[in-house]
Amino acid sequence: MEDFLKIGDRELTSRLFLGTGKFSSNKLIPEVVKASGVQVVTVALRRVDTAFEEENIAAYVPGDCILMPNTSGARNAKEAIRIARLARAAGCGNWVKIEVITDNRYLLPDNYETIKATETLSAEGFVVLPYMSPDLMVAKKLIEVGAAAVMPLGSPIGSNRGLRTRELVRILVEEIPLPIVVDAGLGRPSEAAEAMEMGVAAVLVNTAIATANDPVAMARAFSMAVKAGRMAYLSGPGEIVDYARASSPLTGFLRE
Repeated sequence: MEDFLKIGDRELTSRLFLGTGKFSSNKLIPEVVKASGVQVVTVALRRVDTAFEEENIAAYVPGDCILMPNTSGARNAKEAIRIARLARAAGCGNWVKIEVITDNRYLLPDNYETIKATETLSAEGFVVLPYMSPDLMVAKKLIEVGAAAVMPLGSPIGSNRGLRTRELVRILVEEIPLPIVVDAGLGRPSEAAEAMEMGVAAVLVNTAIATANDPVAMARAFSMAVKAGRMAYLSGPGEIVDYARASSPLTGFLRE
């Protein structure tokens, strides 16, 4: 049976989402999408410019992908709401990744402004995927205000430091009925596999793919890792124990 990820009214077969902020050339994006099979691609609205085709990043996203604008640059809920509305008016659809960041050093999301933006936009018919610092109470509030998924960070944006928030993400997986999409900080395919093995619904990767020596090959590697991690989760990994357990009997095999 096909393993679908349902967000809003869409059923996805790919559990790898792609960010587009750091590619050396927009022309790489179609190749990366093809190699990885991603179906959701996020772009910053400020990089969508319909007047200049070569600079318009949206023009490089294949038409069969879900284009998910993000509210990068927003410093409060009011700005995020405005960016989302502009994106929809520009023809980018009704999916939106809410990003509200006021911290200039670590670029950590403002969870409370994110909740406010999510509440307004979900009421207006947007499919809202809020980027947040992993916090159970905040995630529960995001459910209340209409989020379609919850996107906790793995580690700071662009750091390639991996799943440093593992225990907090694990709690969200156990307690939150919405899809959990790990966003930010994953630097290696093995880290994406680790997240998927925990039971997250998907991962979003940008820097690790875009800054690799071979972004297309790295995208393919992440795609394979996500599939392997999901398969491992569905297979039900064995119990972790503190002491050794022999895989074969230790007695009865030497007879006089």
